[in-house]
Formats: sequence, C-alpha cells, structure tokens
Amino acid sequence: MHAAPSPIRQTRGLLRTAALTALAALLTAALPAAGARAAATLTNTGFESGATGWSTWSATGQDAASYTEAGGRSGSSRLTHWSASAYRVETYQYLSGLADGTYTLTAWVRSSGGQNAAYLALRNCGSAEQRTDLPVTSNGAWMRLVTSVAVTGGGCTVSINSDARAGNWINVDDLSFTRGSTGLPVKGVDVSSLRKSQDLGGVYRDASGTAGDPLALLKSAGAGYGRLKVWVDPADGYNDRARVLQTAKRLKANGMKLLVDFHYSDIWADPGAQTKPAAWSAHTYDQLRADVYAHTHDVLNALKAQGTPADMVQIGNEINTGLLWPEGSTDDWDRTAGLLRSGIDAARAVAPSTRIALHLAHGGDNALYRWWFDNATARGVSFDVIAVSFYGYWHGALSDLQANLDDISARYGKQVMVAETAYPFRLDSKDAHENIIDLPAELAAGYPATPAGQAQWLRDVMNVVEAVPGGRGLGVFYWEPAWTAVPGNGWDPADPSSGNGWENQALFDYADRLLPAAAWMRHR
Repeated sequence: MHAAPSPIRQTRGLLRTAALTALAALLTAALPAAGARAAATLTNTGFESGATGWSTWSATGQDAASYTEAGGRSGSSRLTHWSASAYRVETYQYLSGLADGTYTLTAWVRSSGGQNAAYLALRNCGSAEQRTDLPVTSNGAWMRLVTSVAVTGGGCTVSINSDARAGNWINVDDLSFTRGSTGLPVKGVDVSSLRKSQDLGGVYRDASGTAGDPLALLKSAGAGYGRLKVWVDPADGYNDRARVLQTAKRLKANGMKLLVDFHYSDIWADPGAQTKPAAWSAHTYDQLRADVYAHTHDVLNALKAQGTPADMVQIGNEINTGLLWPEGSTDDWDRTAGLLRSGIDAARAVAPSTRIALHLAHGGDNALYRWWFDNATARGVSFDVIAVSFYGYWHGALSDLQANLDDISARYGKQVMVAETAYPFRLDSKDAHENIIDLPAELAAGYPATPAGQAQWLRDVMNVVEAVPGGRGLGVFYWEPAWTAVPGNGWDPADPSSGNGWENQALFDYADRLLPAAAWMRHR
C-alpha cells in the first residue's frame, strides 16, 4: 500500500477544490500529434527521475494528485495517484516515430480499490483505445498488468488514469512498451448442468429479457469454449457419455470448442473426494488402469465419430490428492502417475494433437503445485497445460494466483489456465437451499456481491492470466454460469430436492437475464 503522504502534500490535497469538471471528455480527447517530450521509446519507466518525461492532467487544473514518491517496486521511486479529496487525474507520455505494428504495455501496479475507475490505457494510436483496469491488491503486493494495441501512423499515448474518491490511491512502476501482442486464446464456460436445467424448464434470456439459446447467448458474449464434465454412471443419468455427446453437438453447432473434464467417478471429484465409480469399486489397481484407458478412449472416440472431437481433455478433476482412491492417492505417487498415464495414452490414441490438461484446485498455492508437478514429471507424466481452480473467497489473493502461474509456467515450460472461477452477484438465495457464498465476510476484499463486483472479478482474473510471461497464459473458464435455480437440478444427482447453492454465482440473474460479467470474455 502507498506510504502516508507528507504534511505538505496533504495540505495541497486538502486545498484542492471539490468541484470536478468534466474531465472524462478531457481524458479521452486526442493529444497533440507530438509534444516536446515525444520519443519513440518510453522514458523514465521506473520514475527514478521523478516526473521527468511525464505530463499530468487533472480535473481542477492542479496536478497534485499525481506525483512520485519513495518505495518503488524495483528501484527507489514509484508513481502515485492520491488526494485527500475526490480527484480525476491522468499521467501520460506521448510516443512518436513508432513503426506500425502491435505493441504491448506492461506495468506493475497496486491499488486501494474503491475508485470509480483506475486503469492503464493506450490511446491516440491510430486504432481503438485499449484499457486494462487495475485490480484491488492486498498485503502490499505488486501485480503485473498488460494491454496491447495496434499502432498505425507512428504515434501512441501511454496513459495512467484515476477517477477516484477521497483517499483512494494507486501505485505504478516499471513500465515497458514493446513490440508484440497479448491475449487469451481460450475464453470458456463450464456448462455441465445446462442440459438438465433446460430439461427441467430452465429459461435463459439476453440482457434485455428476450429468451434465447443459452449457448448462443454465451457465445455472443465472447465464450469460445465449452467445458463438460464426464461421470461414469451418475444416479440421474446426466453428465454421462450419452448426455455429453448430445451437449457437444450443441456446442459445436454454436461455433464453440470443447474441453472434456473426466472425473473418473459417478459423482463430484475434488481434493476432498475422489470416489471410484461403483462399477469399478472392486477392481485391482491394474484393472483400474485398464478402466481409465477404456473409459477415456470410449468417450473421446465417440465424440470424434459423431464429428464433435474434443479440443482439450482434462485427465481428472481437482486431483491435488490423486484420483480413484485409495489406489490412486498421492500417498503412492507411482500409482497416481500410472493412472494418469493411462488416461493420457487413451486421449492421444484417439487424437494425438488434443491438448492434455492436468487440473488442481487452490490455484494460489505455489508449494502445492511445485510438489505435485515435480512428482508427476519425475514419473514421466506427459501433459500440455496446467489448469487451476481459483475462487477468491477460498484460494487467496490475485497476487498469489499471479505468482503461482508465473512460476509454474516457467518451471515446467507449459501453458497455464484457470479452469474454474466464479463470483456472486448477490448473496441471497432464490431457492430454499443455502448458497455456498452468502455472507459479506466470505467475499474477496474489494469485490462486492453485485453485478459490477462479479464483472470486476472475472475481468481481473482474466487480466492475471493474460499477463503470464512468454504468452503462456492460455485462458479462463467461468464455472457453471448457467446453473440457475431450477427445481430438481441440485447438487446431489440422487436427490432432486437438494438445491444447487450456486444460482447467485451464475452469469444469469434471478430474472434469467445475462449479466454484465459475461461481456468480459469478449473484451480480453
């Protein structure tokens, strides 16, 4: 967090007039074609020379809300936006003489949160302005953000913006502006509950209230992938081979790719439960390896045969502690690895080019991921993608997620993705079943349980993955956006009255309308 301002600076801030002019128009107006400090490279990127090379505009004509102070991320100084009264300020640097092409701005940031807006922008570049919002940070952690823009005409403005309430602050340091682009190749949704929901009468509407195909609505919002879990023989018959094949047809018909998530169970598999399918319960370890191979091959081959092949495959779901307990528990890593290799071999026998993902929960726990993947790789487990679950109310700060993704993507030379995330847009329940997250104390700091807070959460998770160095940030999946409160579509496949506890984290509100968070899949 930023250091307390000096008494002189506090006095200057307090003397600022509270009446703000229409700076929003000012901040989006074109800057001069070139300024006295215009150059082809970003200068004073660590603010070690104070404000030299940077210009500032503010709502009142005073620049006191933008200043440099001690406490840089890597050097001695940083840029700070702060005032004791409400303020709007832009700190910018105009570049000229640029060769046409795509450029990426990288910056390390911290933020108190609470602003009306706080963001990095690339504007006046000959193409549409590009923005990346600053996330709320905690424990003094710096976070890296990126945003890219197509430059035509030789010029571009690098801009740091705050529209803030009294006492809100941001810190920015260590910027770079280089040739190349970023982005998220995979933006997806887990729609495993959708078929059952619609069979039981579930309705989905666009933001204006017009009913429509939920997959088409999510695709139009930017989702390019659908994730489907596979159970072996579930009590209600949903999420089995036959139902997955049916929903896969719908996904492909809507122009979406397919991630198949094998649970190797008849019910939920996660770090606390990896229950063998009933049909495999008495099998030996060697038989279980054969079961994993046959089941994986059967489902994927059937998808291929009907013209809807899997584009990515998860071998197990949240397998922190292994799979198919007790034989596949990580208490015996040799056996865990053998089961994983059986599933991977089956997937590659069907389609050698299909990307293989291994998926753990607790996406901010770097020690867990190093321990797990060191053991897996030492035993010859071959994979393409490291997938994580990251829920801010359980798994720590976004800076923890960033640090883990940065480390494991480099350590293992793999792409990384968030296979599960979600956030509530309200706390009360629509049905009689208690929501999983239903108290203010359970929320992630800085993210209210509102449609805007939900959108902010998804936006910031996507920002973190996009910023993974070397283009190794693959993408983000929103978990169960269509699991609305439909009677009979509950947690327990054996109990229609169980309720789902998730409707307040769906991407459709209690009137079945698509929420604003969905649109962030299109913006990244």
